[in-house]
Formats: sequence, C-alpha cells, structure tokens
Amino acid sequence: MVNVSDGEALASLIRPLRRNIDRVTGDGAYDTRSCYEEVAAKKAIMRAPPRDNAQYWEEGHPRNNAVFMMHQIGLTQWKVNSGYHLRSLAETAMYRFKQLMGDKLKSRQFNSQHTETMIKVKAINKMNGLGMPKYQQQS
Repeated sequence: MVNVSDGEALASLIRPLRRNIDRVTGDGAYDTRSCYEEVAAKKAIMRAPPRDNAQYWEEGHPRNNAVFMMHQIGLTQWKVNSGYHLRSLAETAMYRFKQLMGDKLKSRQFNSQHTETMIKVKAINKMNGLGMPKYQQQS
C-alpha cells in the first residue's frame, strides 16, 4: 500500500468520472496548483480554503478570489459565503456510514467492493428514509 496525501489522490478520484461535476470541495490539503488544475480540467470550481499565509498566484487564477476574500472578510466568513460549510454535511454522512457499516470493505476485487459499497449505501438510504427517531420526554 502506498501512502499519498489527499491532494495527491484527487486526480485518481476525479479523472475517471464520466459524469459532469460542478464543484470540488476539500480541506486545505487540496489548496495546491495540481488540485486546481485537475478540477479545472473537469470544468468545475475548486472550493478549498486557502492556507493562512496564502499568497496570490498568477493573475486571473480562480484561487486568487478566495485569497482576496479571506484577507477581506476572514476565513470563517469566507466559508459561509462560499458554501464551504456544507462540506460538514458530507463529513457527517461519511462518519455515520463508517459507524454503522464499518470503515473497511470485506471484498477483495474492485467490482465486488463496488457492489458491497452500493448495498451498504442502499441500506443507509433505506434507514434514512424511514425517518429519525422522535424524542419523548419521560414523565
């Protein structure tokens, strides 16, 4: 097994996608030129917070807007304005998935892993469709 950073893994995650994507949202690990290039190749928008010491890149680069806004209104407000805070919904969903279904796959072959994952996703979606438990105070 080879260890790679999140940013290094981005290309192998989005290149094979046949569907159109409109944005990629990731944490500061994705604030790299290579990540912006991969996302631009998919004609999508990169939404990653610039690092604290972020400097402007070449004129017209899409990241410059995020850096400008961070300097003007601060990182916290940039996250709200850009919609970055919605990322936490995906993080929560993945946490819930791993808690209920485990964080490892049993299957060894890719096609089997895909099938196993889809079965787990359908089970989670079915549970979500049934609704959340209602709290009743004990008297």
